[in-house]
Amino acid sequence: MSSQKLAAWAHAEEFIAPSEHVDAARRRAEELGVGSIDNGAGATLRVLAAAIAAKAVMEVGTGAGASGLWLLAGMAPEGVLTTIDIEPEHQRAARDAFTAAGIAHQRTRVITGRASEVLPRMTDGAYDMLVVDADRAGYPAYVEQASRLLRPAGTLVMSWTDKEADPAARDADTRTLREVGRHMRDQEHFTTALLPVSSGLLVAVKR
Repeated sequence: MSSQKLAAWAHAEEFIAPSEHVDAARRRAEELGVGSIDNGAGATLRVLAAAIAAKAVMEVGTGAGASGLWLLAGMAPEGVLTTIDIEPEHQRAARDAFTAAGIAHQRTRVITGRASEVLPRMTDGAYDMLVVDADRAGYPAYVEQASRLLRPAGTLVMSWTDKEADPAARDADTRTLREVGRHMRDQEHFTTALLPVSSGLLVAVKR
């Protein structure tokens, strides 16, 4: 990446400052040893949720609540965020983050469990947006569920990695992302783009 492009990317990452509550959630995530969303990706989630006036959002991978706060900031005022994570401690941190930010309790539904077991129990076509930031090995299954869970014109967003563009990167997670990316790119019932924000976001709209 040229120095000019790198500067532009860095500017975009810092263009929208996180709220104090997002910052606090990110610090808690660091304490827990769990990854947390960067500013650029968070701001993108917020604007995507706002663009479709999302009322029902499903999140796979709660972390400590930072991504949920970005999503809730963009969702319709009556919107409900359902967030799934296998780690109860992460979800306790997220609940604390939502409470500290003044989010009404009825606007969040926190489910502890494996997404591969939870998602199949969710209602067909009931979600405006599905956001995935979890185990890469599960991505193919989450994409399959997205086809069922999203309403027409619903949006799928998956966290990515810039390693995917490096031919020398051949670890299992990166290979999975390449396969998922090719699959999504070739789907007729999704319109897909890979966005160069943070470490990357794959965004797909159900046709």
